[in-house]
Amino acid sequence: MVTRLDPKLFDATTDITWCAGCGDFAILKALKLALADLGIEPYQALVVSGIGCGSKLPDYMNVNAYLTNHGRPLPIATAAKLANPDLHVIVTNGDGDSYGIGGNHFVQSCRRNPNLTHIVENNQIYGLTKGQYSPTSDKGFVTTTSPDGAIELAFNPLSVALGAGATFISRAFAGEPKHMAGLIAQGIQHRGYALIDVLQPCVTFNRTNTYDWYRKRVYHLEDEDYDPSDRKAAWEKAHEWEERIPLGVLYRVEGAPAYEDQVKALEGGSPLSRLDDLVKDPRPQQYERLKERFT
Repeated sequence: MVTRLDPKLFDATTDITWCAGCGDFAILKALKLALADLGIEPYQALVVSGIGCGSKLPDYMNVNAYLTNHGRPLPIATAAKLANPDLHVIVTNGDGDSYGIGGNHFVQSCRRNPNLTHIVENNQIYGLTKGQYSPTSDKGFVTTTSPDGAIELAFNPLSVALGAGATFISRAFAGEPKHMAGLIAQGIQHRGYALIDVLQPCVTFNRTNTYDWYRKRVYHLEDEDYDPSDRKAAWEKAHEWEERIPLGVLYRVEGAPAYEDQVKALEGGSPLSRLDDLVKDPRPQQYERLKERFT
């Protein structure tokens, strides 16, 4: 039986510098709720992030954290999971960091299926650098770097994830933190790569995709006769936008092997975190023996 924890256990004393009303506050709350509901202690989780407004999130939590270079959280998180499969590894980064700068890592993570939970704070703009259009900005979106409107088609993370082989694809809305917490919890429990794309308004630089704009359009897939194992249906839902925007689990397939399950060096239950010889005697000679063991 899971013992629910107090979400305040994850509170940090650091002053939060996000703009008032930023959707990142809801994401922070939802992640704490999800971990607490699952009974995951702070020492049992690792939150990895990159560069951006939302990537500051680990600073505001009492949890293991690792801040990486721009666009690089996913490979670092994969390495951490390989080194210590017992950790619940969670990535939090923005749409620019994930789908733009780190776009290749996003695609390869979908393909490899590491046992990670990936929360993307998708505000459809580069907020930290003062409002440039991002990969998920709609065509025609006017910003300082697109005064005549963005000329590219918006990047569709859900359809790309589906095409690349992701085994858990979902979408949340920052205006519904409890619903989001439930999706994050499902993602953590899923064995394999789990994407939670969060529609997260930027109250300072994106005056189009506001809370009200989303509330008029979002709906819950679980309220309809929808089967998340139906890949064709998921493809269709991934392309719904403008008039109706689906929230919930778009696609889920269970039983696919996670990346770390297929790494022969980890067979026998001897990941790096449990190598007694290294822990007891962390001298250079031991590291050389370790390298020989894994080559």
